[in-house]
Amino acid sequence: MRMIVDSFELAQAVPATSNTSNPSGLATIAAIATPLGRGGVGVIRLSGARAYDIACQLTGKTAFIPRMASFCRFYQADGTIVDEGLVLYFKGPHSFTGEDVIELQGHGGMILQNQLLARVFELGAKQAGAGEFSYRAFDNDKLDLVQAEAIADAIDATSAAAASSAIRSLSGEFSQKINQLLEQLIHLRLHVEAAIDFPDEEDVDFLSDGVIQDKLEQTQDKIQQVLATAKQGQLLRDGIHVVLAGRPNAGKSSLLNRLAGQERAIVTNVAGTTRDTLQETVVLNGLTLHLTDTAGLRDTDDTVERIGIERARTAITQADMLLMVYDVSRDLAEDSTPLQLAEQLFGKLPDAKKLLIIANKSDLLTDAHDKAQKANSQNEITQRGYEQVNVSCETGAGIETLIETLCAKVGFHPPENSLIARTRHIDALRRTAGHLTEAHEQLTVFQAGELVAESLRQAQLSLGEITGEFSADDLLGKIFGSFCIGK
Repeated sequence: MRMIVDSFELAQAVPATSNTSNPSGLATIAAIATPLGRGGVGVIRLSGARAYDIACQLTGKTAFIPRMASFCRFYQADGTIVDEGLVLYFKGPHSFTGEDVIELQGHGGMILQNQLLARVFELGAKQAGAGEFSYRAFDNDKLDLVQAEAIADAIDATSAAAASSAIRSLSGEFSQKINQLLEQLIHLRLHVEAAIDFPDEEDVDFLSDGVIQDKLEQTQDKIQQVLATAKQGQLLRDGIHVVLAGRPNAGKSSLLNRLAGQERAIVTNVAGTTRDTLQETVVLNGLTLHLTDTAGLRDTDDTVERIGIERARTAITQADMLLMVYDVSRDLAEDSTPLQLAEQLFGKLPDAKKLLIIANKSDLLTDAHDKAQKANSQNEITQRGYEQVNVSCETGAGIETLIETLCAKVGFHPPENSLIARTRHIDALRRTAGHLTEAHEQLTVFQAGELVAESLRQAQLSLGEITGEFSADDLLGKIFGSFCIGK
């Protein structure tokens, strides 16, 4: 049974209008379910107790057979034809929302769809709010929160891998993993409660016989496994924001073009060509990269270029990963190192987890002195926990190594049976793991049964937030409010 903490106040995501002919008090809702614009087919979806009657009045038909398409004309109140197409009837509870659902499949086009939707409103339907169809499916136990979110993730997927993972989450695979963990927590809580209630049963100390500790540690291990999978799913869904930064003419724009596979940025020999940030989204090895090219960092009196540099520094602070691009043939002074250059450019040396150094134009290194200097720089970078990749944007050398290094640095592996995940899932899993750590300490160090039970209860509540077994009303508003109107 789903428990919702506090009362619902979802005015933005779920309109509170009522329909007196609906015993449940919920209005029959309607919305265009296909993108507006010119197209062969446009779909309008209705859900609620009056959906069937509205379809009959709209078409002049007296009956529809569930799950069978019927060709109909759609009429205005004066008998003129608005459009013609197919009507599909899904009788509740065997429908997406769990209510009676009607789908009107007419011709695409903004004018026709809006005229048909206006007629549906005249017959008693109300405009659906963002995500209201999915919310009703959630409220009627047709899907849980993970599955509801997977609908939006499938629609918004930027890669085939992300779309596949979203569909797998929609089918219930992620939810099944979470529900199995919830079952383990429930049984563990029962065992602990029994140990508290019957401490002298058969002269066995249940809190110290090792059984509870073993079960707890098994649950902790499984939580960590699911957390690792969820982190991959989050990277797959959200991707990472990568900022290219460095001195003018270091090759930042050339690198952007190489990664994008097309000439997105203007490349010239004139310093300061890039005067504003330029964004491009690419998918490389299954990972979505939101790339930002920036103006070269230097002191300048040019007002426009200075604004571009300020925007570059803002982008740098917001980056998930910072690629410092430098020209190996000219950007390092004698006895200077890439890490010293990074300190000069950014004011302080960025964290090693966030910074990846790109030595561009490595094909220009020819003599022994240059190669020795590069080797010494590489040694210092490695010793201090940083990484450098040598590339040539001119020839393409090192680009594949750069992509592989970038994926490894953010902990992304080519997806195999991955499941889509969101930040809130990661947060809930981490809190669950934290409560289990507390329970383990209370058990093994203090033998405090009541505190163990309380930590397990908190772990169960945190984990239950993922699927919606325990959910706050404001969380539901945010989730469903981000959906398409027709979903």
